[in-house]
Order: sequence, then C-alpha cells, then structure tokens
Amino acid sequence: MARAPPVPDRAPDHHGVTHVDEAQLRTLTPIVITILGRRGADFAAAEDAVQEALLEAVRSWPDDPPRDPKGWLVTVAWRKFLDAARADTSRRLREERAEGEPEPGPASTTDDTLQLYFLCAHPSLTPASAVALTLRAVGGLTTRQIAQAYLVPEATMAQRISRAKKTVTGVRLNEPGDVATVLRVLYLVFNEGYSGDVDLAAEAIRLTRQLASQINHPEVAGLLALMLLHHARRPARTGADGRLVPLADQDRALWDTRLIAEGVAILQAALALDRLGEFQVQAAIAALHADAPTAQETDWVQIVEWYDELLRLTDNPVARLNRAVAVGEADGAPAGLAALTVLDPALPRYRAAEAYLRERAGDPATAARLYAEAARSAPNLAERDHLTRQAARLNAELRRC
Repeated sequence: MARAPPVPDRAPDHHGVTHVDEAQLRTLTPIVITILGRRGADFAAAEDAVQEALLEAVRSWPDDPPRDPKGWLVTVAWRKFLDAARADTSRRLREERAEGEPEPGPASTTDDTLQLYFLCAHPSLTPASAVALTLRAVGGLTTRQIAQAYLVPEATMAQRISRAKKTVTGVRLNEPGDVATVLRVLYLVFNEGYSGDVDLAAEAIRLTRQLASQINHPEVAGLLALMLLHHARRPARTGADGRLVPLADQDRALWDTRLIAEGVAILQAALALDRLGEFQVQAAIAALHADAPTAQETDWVQIVEWYDELLRLTDNPVARLNRAVAVGEADGAPAGLAALTVLDPALPRYRAAEAYLRERAGDPATAARLYAEAARSAPNLAERDHLTRQAARLNAELRRC
C-alpha cells in the first residue's frame, strides 16, 4: 500500500497551540507560482493568488493539515486566481483560457523555480526591486517581513514589489536567463545580514542552495561556498557587548568548522571545472582566511595572487582596495600604501584602509586622524563605533608618549 504524503511539520508553542512550518511554506511558494504560470496565469496574478493561499494555509493548516501540502496550495491558489479573473471583466479572455479547473490531487513534481530566479532578477528591474521580488516570489517572505528586514515602512515595500511585478508581467523567458544577474541579487540579499524577524544571510544561503540544486554552474557553487565561508565566521564578528571584532582579532574557536569544511568542498568541486569566475575567486580568498589557525599564519602571498586573478576577471575598485591591504600584509605596509596611492580616495573604506596601513608603517598620529575621518563616513553604526575607538586608542597612546 502506498504511504500517505507527510503532513506539514507543526510545532506546539508554550500555550499548546500548533503552528505551520514557515520554512515549508517558503520552499513551496516558488514551486506553486510556477505551476500556476504553466496553467495560464501571468506572474503578477499567480504571485497574488499564491500569497492568498498561503494566508489561508496559515489559518487552516494547524487545525486541518492536508495530506498533500503542495497539492493543497496549488488547488487553493488556482481557485483564488480564477476568482480574481472572474471578478475582473477586463480579464475575460484569461478566464476563458483558464476554464476547466484540474481535478484536485497530487501536484506535478516538475519544478520550474529556476525560471522564477531569472524573472525576479530581470535586467529591467533595479537591484532593490529585484531583491524585494526575489525574497517575495522565490523566498516566500511576506511584504511585512521584507519591509522589516530593510527597515522601511510596509507600504513602501508593497509599492516597490507591486511596481516590480508590473514590470516583469508579460516577460517571456524563452532564452536562457542571466545567471550573473541572479547571483548578484542573491549576494545583495546575503550582505544585508539580519534585521527584523528574518535572517537574510541565512535566507540567501537557502535560496542559493536551491539554485545550486537546479543548475550545474561553477559560479553558483562559488557563491554558495563564499556565503558559507563568510557565514561560518559570524559568531565571532561581534563581541558580547555588540562591538565589531576585526578578522585579525576574532576568536577562531567560535568559527563554524562544519560550514567551513562544506564551503571548501563546494569550492574545490567548482574550481575543478576550470571555469573560473569572480565568486569562486572570492571564495578562495575566504577559504585561505578560514584555513589559517591564527591571523599571523594567514597566507597573504596567496591571497594577493588570488586578488590578481580577481582583477583579471573584473577590474573592481573595491577589489583593488582590498588587494592593497593584502599587499601591505604580504610585503609590508609601505608596499601596501604604494598600491593604495593609485586608487581614488573617495572609494568606500579607503580612509580606513589607509589608516590601518599608516599605523602598520609606524605613523600613529596620521593613522588616528584617518581613523576619525573614516568613522565620519562609515556605512553603519557598528563600523563607525569601531573606527572611532581605533582613533581614540591611538590618541590615548600618543598622549602617553
């Protein structure tokens, strides 16, 4: 006898009330959207219908869990779509095309989620809109969760998502999508870190894992490896008081060795394909940091070589800035300062890098001034606090001399 599909995972809270597994809903969201798309719904209508079905699932599943969660969501979302089509006379042609609702039952196992990645990262969208649409349609997050994560009003985020949906509605993906654009969007999500009740770094890793399971591409693997290697250091990045802890000062015993091992294995498999890309190179640099037992044992010579590879692939000013710091570690602070002088001082974190190298070169007075200057243009409060403390530390040492 065939085994019944599992019911949704449900966990009781301390009051004995059961809740729907949100992770399961997030995983099913893009699958159901693509199924509705194959049945004739355009992207905007499908996404709206699935969001309504998700709300109904949250209300009804704790008391009456379905035997086939995906099939339930497909059936309910399709009915929501038909209801909306019938209510709007301007959609009469779509309604006629969509007549004949499929019989309820197990949903197709075909997963076209990959198409959603490409649609949500469409070149016609701004990076901010592409990120928001990806989190909603592929990630299954609510508008409220996305708004909280980006610290904007929910109404503002709703408008952003609505405009993005209108932009891509009608877009037909009859050619291979741009993987590089999708990866940039996912990396933007990862770099937002955590805010509100959604951990965007963890969400970006989940979505990149999902993408990697659907497409055999070395840069997808490279990005996943890079995320895992960076995420492995997260527990050591801030102290108990919330202060930023620089890489050299981090307690490496706090690093997640399991994530490091996984990231390195994924990276090695990607490099073996011999199709080098920028995310693979960045992951290789992160792997060298993760491999060093102490900051002093970091292989800075190899890191400089990898930065040279990165600059051959993409002449990025930020990469040149990071390379200058690495040169300062490998060949001495004067060499690092020489590499820095050819760059634009208006670059983000330029003053912070110069301050660090000036201190290493034995010029604490200039370094203190530059740390204070860098603090004034820091991109976030944690970094501003760190740079201000660096300036204060050097000024205190100068007063003692």
